Amino acid sequence: MVYLVIIAFIAILGSLGAALYFMLQDGRNGKAKTNHMARALAFRVGFSILLFVCVLVAWKLGYIQPTGIPFGK
Repeated sequence: MVYLVIIAFIAILGSLGAALYFMLQDGRNGKAKTNHMARALAFRVGFSILLFVCVLVAWKLGYIQPTGIPFGK
């Protein structure tokens, strides 16, 4: 589970970096603007949702246990 979370965070940060790059480079030097930035941000949202669902499934299957504040107090 730890490796899945690490890979997901790397994918999220990579797609944010790609979106930043495309935001700075698209439309410069007479080139037409593309939709690469929007696509990279859409991938980031998808990776975030996938990570959230994986954490919920892992919790439901008992692979991870919540800690911290006791439930119901």
